[in-house]
Amino acid sequence: MVRVAGSLATNQVRANDLIRMMMADGRLTGLGDAFAHYGRVFKSLHLLQIIHVEDYRRMIGAQLNIGESRHQLARRVFFGNLGRLTRGYERGMEDQVSALGLGLNAITWWNSLYIDAAVKKLETGALGIKGGQVTPEIRARLLPLMFEHINFHGFYPFNRPELAGHLRELRDPNAAADEEE
Repeated sequence: MVRVAGSLATNQVRANDLIRMMMADGRLTGLGDAFAHYGRVFKSLHLLQIIHVEDYRRMIGAQLNIGESRHQLARRVFFGNLGRLTRGYERGMEDQVSALGLGLNAITWWNSLYIDAAVKKLETGALGIKGGQVTPEIRARLLPLMFEHINFHGFYPFNRPELAGHLRELRDPNAAADEEE
């Protein structure tokens, strides 16, 4: 197996020739069987780690949640065609997917700017909240994939306000409580 890996690394054997050497008449050869068993060792180690290490399971769950958050945002942005690519030609489909990616990136960038501004304001105590320290655990949970504050329906004016290179003022959470009453 080491000689095969070395042969692949030095380009002495092409990958398609190696695949042919591992299979004969639709069945694995001895070399193919050895590689299959070697791969099962790592799969077994991974499964044992999932079963016995709670931190590892939590890390995998967190990564899956991030991926699902991204897909959920993409579904909300792509609501117009109910998530279907409607163009009948390849270039049109590429344009639709590219536009979706551009929209997702714009939302992520916008959210990142304002999350950063809110964290800085909390840490300086400018919002009047006691204990404004944002711990690393809280920072680890902040994702720029939120979309509850975005209106996906209606008209979208693209008038740039005069902000002189600054962000809009953040909403004061104390003022919001007064408005709701």
